[in-house]
Amino acid sequence: MAAQAEQAERRQGSRTVRGMVPSLAVVLLAAFFIYLFVPHDESQDPVKPVDYKVELDSARRAAPYPVLAPEGLPEKWRATSVRYDADSPDGRAWHLGFITPDTQYAAVEQSDEKRPVKYIEDVTHGARKTAKTVRVRGEEWTRYEGEKYDALVRVSPGGSGSSADDAGAADGKGQGEGRDKTEDDTRDKGKNRPYTTVVTGTASFAQLQKMAAALSPGESGGAGKG
Repeated sequence: MAAQAEQAERRQGSRTVRGMVPSLAVVLLAAFFIYLFVPHDESQDPVKPVDYKVELDSARRAAPYPVLAPEGLPEKWRATSVRYDADSPDGRAWHLGFITPDTQYAAVEQSDEKRPVKYIEDVTHGARKTAKTVRVRGEEWTRYEGEKYDALVRVSPGGSGSSADDAGAADGKGQGEGRDKTEDDTRDKGKNRPYTTVVTGTASFAQLQKMAAALSPGESGGAGKG
């Protein structure tokens, strides 16, 4: 009886396996036809550009330093990430990232972080300062080199925000118009603190220098399109 029961179990197992094979074949065939006939474009560009105008305008109103963004770069430079962090206790930080025409990464990073050395190390993923400098539109930038990112770095003395704000403050106009008091207080609190600008990424130094040359504080809040 035990032998008969064992043979019956083996026959049942064989039937189960044989039954699964046709089912699996049907599933695979269906998947093949879905792949074959559903439209798909393997050459489609996976990069999704972002329009950063709103974030840029908001950052320029809130930041205690001139927020920079590139102007006049070719369309093949596509913005892919943007943010302004006003909540850090160490400083206010601006980030704007791009994909270059040869699909490398380049970003402008700014902050009035109290510890600029640590800030530079963080945004460049550990790039190290070199003795090399480059002049871009009359300003001196220091080259940093790293295993992951290279960078151009400039530390600016403290100062006011945009010239439009200063003009309004000088003649008593523009104060309290279109701006929240808390926003003014936040901006003025760090108004005279030095700030750091970093142009960094996997892009070549030539491309990083091109981005640095295109940076502008804008006019009356500026404009930016990805």
